[in-house]
Amino acid sequence: MIGVFDVSADAYGRFMGRYSEQLAVGFADFAGVRSTARALDVGCGPGALTAVLVDRLGDTAVAAADPSASFVAAARERFPKLEVRHASAEELPFADNTFDVVLAQLVVHFMTDPLAGLAEMARVARPGGTVAACVWDYAGRRSPLDPFWAAAHDVTPGVRDETELAGARQGHLAELFAAAGLPEAEDGELAVEVLHPSFEDWWEPYTFGIGPAGAYVASLSPGDRRRLQERCCELLPEPPFTTRAVAHAARAVVPHRTA
Repeated sequence: MIGVFDVSADAYGRFMGRYSEQLAVGFADFAGVRSTARALDVGCGPGALTAVLVDRLGDTAVAAADPSASFVAAARERFPKLEVRHASAEELPFADNTFDVVLAQLVVHFMTDPLAGLAEMARVARPGGTVAACVWDYAGRRSPLDPFWAAAHDVTPGVRDETELAGARQGHLAELFAAAGLPEAEDGELAVEVLHPSFEDWWEPYTFGIGPAGAYVASLSPGDRRRLQERCCELLPEPPFTTRAVAHAARAVVPHRTA
């Protein structure tokens, strides 16, 4: 899955950044990020959540990691004073008990092993600290990509969408937290709204080859791609239109460890 995110920061920004930048503010609030905390952004991408953390905590109190080399380069350029590591969530290159809050925004569903990734997040967090994650509500059909996947099912019946990914249904993040050693996680929902001035503004980022949606578009014949584009246009309102999206969120306090 990493390969479909090895794209430029600008391309990702046009595809998902316009949603994730808004989401980051509410997610940081949900996670309880406070001015005295030291924070780690896991799967930081080009830095949507990182920017919010730096704004609230200062660049000396924030670190970040991502498995995409292009995103790491973009984050390092954007935040030259930050420690930004090229690493997956499942193998975080940080010491035990380092951070007060460890966050993963729109990342758990793309982890190769979500339980291992969450366990690693708990490991690098201090006892009494917070681990938090959020994932779009794909299963509830409230993600930013819902019109796209609805059209995709019309063009390719039975196409594999993102509804079965980890954390994509209500309550699943809390279940994953518990299985990873983080019991009693609190659930929540976060919503964003993005204005699209034209259909082309909404559609073009799907052609950039990003994530499962971009991989699906790239796999289509020219004729099926035109059918998909036309069907998306039929399903969406007349522009300008606003897309409202909802993410599931979970947070848990890291328990004190026994010797």
